[in-house]
Parts: sequence; structure tokens; C-alpha cells
Amino acid sequence: MDFRIMGFDSPVFTTLQHMMDVADHDSDKSSNAPTRTYVRDAKAMAATPADVKEYPNSYVFIVDMPGLKSGDIKVQVEDDNVLLISGERKREEEKEGVKYVRMERRVGKFMRKFVLPENANTEAISAVCQDGVLTVTVEKLPPPEPKKPKTIEVKIA
Repeated sequence: MDFRIMGFDSPVFTTLQHMMDVADHDSDKSSNAPTRTYVRDAKAMAATPADVKEYPNSYVFIVDMPGLKSGDIKVQVEDDNVLLISGERKREEEKEGVKYVRMERRVGKFMRKFVLPENANTEAISAVCQDGVLTVTVEKLPPPEPKKPKTIEVKIA
């Protein structure tokens, strides 16, 4: 639709016309559309709830991981300050003569990312999976010692 035909020739309507033309040409390619990787990661993160606790000397991340073996779970540190918990829950192999009547347990990849605080010691991280609960403990760095004032000798000229 050309607004100039209707007698609207102001800069606002010209800009609106341009925006509509761009939308018509790029309707199938939206520059703001999320990528497949982003959508996959967002689904994996939404499906992995976690609790985070802060103790005087550590941070503790607790994630339910029922039915997973330690080989199915990865705990990593990315970019020196991002804790990444990921893995995959695989579907049981189907046995002959058995069919699912209902399937509600999630299968597939899961992932959570946590930006660690500055005082997290990424060299002192432990992870234990017991009774289907993964507990990742990140120790805190000791607080920095207060800086002592530097005394500068005043010389007589």
C-alpha cells in the first residue's frame, strides 16, 4: 500500500511505508528470530530445574538427575566463570512385545548454565551424584586482605 496515493506524504508515513516494504520482502527471514541452537538450549535449560545455596565458604548447586549414571552427566567451567551442567537422558531400548501406554518421563539433552560470582574458586569444584540428585560444590576464594596504606617519605628540598 502506498500512502502517498492517499495524500499522506509526511516523513512518518514514508518511514512506515519503508518498514512495510522491508517486512514484505523479508517476511520469511526475520533477523530477530532465534536460532535452532538457541531454541534447543532454551528448552534444555527450562527442563532442568536447580536449587542454588550459598554457604559461608561455598556455593552449592542441586539438580535432580533421576536414573542417570555419572557418565551421562558433564560438569564443566566455561569462560573462567560459567558453570555448565549438561548431559543426556536416553530412552530405554524397546523390548519385543512391549509397548508404551503412557510416556511422561523426559528423555533427551539437558543443560543449565550459571554465571559464578567473582569470589568462586573455579579450581576447587566437586560434583557428587547420589540417589538421583547431583550436588555441585564450588568453594569460595578467601576474602582479599585489606591493602595497607603506603607511606611516602617527604624529602626536604
